[in-house]
Amino acid sequence: MTDSGIPLPERMRPHDLSQYVGQRHLVGPGCILRNMIDSGSLSSFILWGPPGVGKTTLASIIANTLDREFYTLSAVSSGVKDVRDVIDKARNKSLFSASAAPILFIDEIHRFNKAQQDALLGAVESGTVVLIGATTENPSFEVITPLLSRCQVFVLKSLESSDLELLLKRALETDEILRQKKVVVDQTEALFRQSGGDARKLLNILEIVTDATPPSDDGSIHLTNKAVTTCLQENVAIYDKGGEMHYDIISAFIKSVRGSDPNAAVYWMARMLAGGEDPLFIARRLCILAAEDIGLANPNALLLADATFRIVHSIGMPEARIPLSECAVYLASSPKSNSAIMAIDSAMSAVNEDKTAPVPLYLRNAPTSLMKELGYSDGYKYAHDYEGHFTDLEFMPDIMRGRVFYEPAANPSEERLKAYLKSCWPKYYSKE
Repeated sequence: MTDSGIPLPERMRPHDLSQYVGQRHLVGPGCILRNMIDSGSLSSFILWGPPGVGKTTLASIIANTLDREFYTLSAVSSGVKDVRDVIDKARNKSLFSASAAPILFIDEIHRFNKAQQDALLGAVESGTVVLIGATTENPSFEVITPLLSRCQVFVLKSLESSDLELLLKRALETDEILRQKKVVVDQTEALFRQSGGDARKLLNILEIVTDATPPSDDGSIHLTNKAVTTCLQENVAIYDKGGEMHYDIISAFIKSVRGSDPNAAVYWMARMLAGGEDPLFIARRLCILAAEDIGLANPNALLLADATFRIVHSIGMPEARIPLSECAVYLASSPKSNSAIMAIDSAMSAVNEDKTAPVPLYLRNAPTSLMKELGYSDGYKYAHDYEGHFTDLEFMPDIMRGRVFYEPAANPSEERLKAYLKSCWPKYYSKE
């Protein structure tokens, strides 16, 4: 942040569509959102896209362009009461004014629990407010169906290199503080790579680098790949909220659970929560860990992880930290196996070798007389009619016979599976 006290991303925030960069598929001439704005016929919608691509800015521009009253809530800090208060204000205003419905913008709407989203339904359905939600998560999973059915979903994309170049050029030419610094752009590769298509991150990095880089003899500041890399390493705490350490901590958390260290797992989880991480993101990672790293060594792990995700979604923070901790400790303390992921990856590799292997006729259904005449289902043996509920029928296509994709790992749960598979398929599972 410069001496102005206002960060560069805020100083550069556009106020109308002529200044807005990116998302031409939505706001370009003749495109769907642009048509909605130009006609003044605004309906509720959700903006879904990665951080820093202009979701909040676009909502503000729409309100300014249409001269609508604009209410904003953050799902991180707002509860049901806050939602109802805003709706009451909007409803009272409509009683004494014939103006168009105000816009209610909810940032990170995916963090609203079901009760908070339910509180919005009536106002959205009646047109008391026009809802604009912003989310980085798939709304199909994070927004309740009744609310989602009343909203269009617009997908925003990461900014392209041409967009980042335009933002950089505009900042250097129009921001008074940067103009005084006489910034000379020598290289942009590191700047654009570290920005990752995120406008806010680009401008934050630009500000950090120009603040930290000493001027040359002629008084100018040179923007180079080395300057960017050096400054980000020295200012990781400033830059990091969506940066590399963010991903390093996630990596440390995953590897701690995988490595059976419950103490490290809850420590890194605490670091994520303290840094403002979405608890549902952590819950999703636990589900993946349960399937990928614990797997068939303890199938109950996946059930607990799934229950944890549902509970976290229902209760939200701060209470969500408790089931998250319970699940992380359980997964870290559980026996481990990656046999399930090894099996599916091996099978997918085999499928990529040959995607055309025909299904044996005896495994095909025969719902019509023609199919029966062609031999469909002929020779199929119904397993439950045989001793042990098993037959010697081959289920692989001919080209894949003899391929073993699932190899039981050495743990008590899979030793029992292996013993059963040996009794069924001794030619495949008798080898030690």
